[in-house]
Amino acid sequence: MNTTQTGHGAGDTARTAHGKPKRRTRDKPEGSPEAAGAAGRRRALGRYGEDLAARRLIDAGMRILDRNWRCRDGEIDIVAADGDALVICEVKTRRAALYEHPMAAVRAEKTERLRRLAERWLERHGGPPPGGVRIDVIGVLLPARGAPVVEHVRGVA
Repeated sequence: MNTTQTGHGAGDTARTAHGKPKRRTRDKPEGSPEAAGAAGRRRALGRYGEDLAARRLIDAGMRILDRNWRCRDGEIDIVAADGDALVICEVKTRRAALYEHPMAAVRAEKTERLRRLAERWLERHGGPPPGGVRIDVIGVLLPARGAPVVEHVRGVA
């Protein structure tokens, strides 16, 4: 029996730069129109959720200062002002029944990253405001039918 296999056989697992196995996207080759379409749909879904979240924050009386702010440590979805407090807002959007609840996706590692990102944002924008910094999470759940469900949790970290 031949013990070496090539291609997409059992012994040939593609790995990320960090050595973790790559997830396969339903046998669609990387760079294919199908794979690109799936990535585009995920981006559009995330953008739609962020638009709903920004609208929710504005309706709550907050002012949007920045969206999709990036630095070497990652990205902040929404930076807002709530009175004299700065709000760093993580937005998670999910289709109903396909994945875990959006809020469950924000774990301790993510909140720690959000703290670091808040520090970076403050370094570049003049330091902490008088009202301090708060980290909020907005979960957007898109049911198969009906209006999206938008949940806003203040002060998660």
